[in-house]
Amino acid sequence: MTHQQMTIETIEKGICLNEENWEVATLGMGCFWGPDARFGSMAGVMRTRVGFAGGTTPTPSYRMMGDHTETLQIEYDPQVISYASIVKEFWRNHYPNRDNYKGRQYISLLHYHTDQQRQTIETIRKEMEAELGESIETEIALFSQFTLAEERHQKYYLKRYPKALDQLETLYPNKGMLVDSIFAARLNGFVKGFGTKDSLRKEINQWSIGETEKTFLTSLFLSLKW
Repeated sequence: MTHQQMTIETIEKGICLNEENWEVATLGMGCFWGPDARFGSMAGVMRTRVGFAGGTTPTPSYRMMGDHTETLQIEYDPQVISYASIVKEFWRNHYPNRDNYKGRQYISLLHYHTDQQRQTIETIRKEMEAELGESIETEIALFSQFTLAEERHQKYYLKRYPKALDQLETLYPNKGMLVDSIFAARLNGFVKGFGTKDSLRKEINQWSIGETEKTFLTSLFLSLKW
């Protein structure tokens, strides 16, 4: 496969071979741009997408959110990162107290997808309340629905670098392809200050893709003009 024939979907296909074993986490911790970058930088997090959850308003959008909350949804490989690690990262990086928010747009929210996730949340909640020295008032509930936010909100920080996006155009001929891309998630985290060039280079080298693809992604990453 030549570089001209490479798109992110063909390159990342090998990483997604065990996709049926991935699990989903859904959380809200303020403006969803930051969590998208934070969690997108973490090894084991395979996909991130931002949207709206927690409310009853039908078909929410950024301008007409209703009673929903800005939310991040994560697909992760539990063999690499545990749900407990995700929940700890969640609670350590925002203020989970209802009195700190007006309305529902930015509240602390955690939706579990399985009973095992619910049990993990309760266990970690007790640990974190002891660590933080105060009660946690995160809205915890069974997941019901998630509405994807508009394309402009996906991988927001990466999109603030038009020169880099131009260099990525062959890999991502459609900007919508950024949403489900592992590489895009890592780049979005990198430009927000999560991770280093060396850590991302090392992670790419561990991905289950061909050596040609590893070399291509690494060279492309190191050549990006920010």
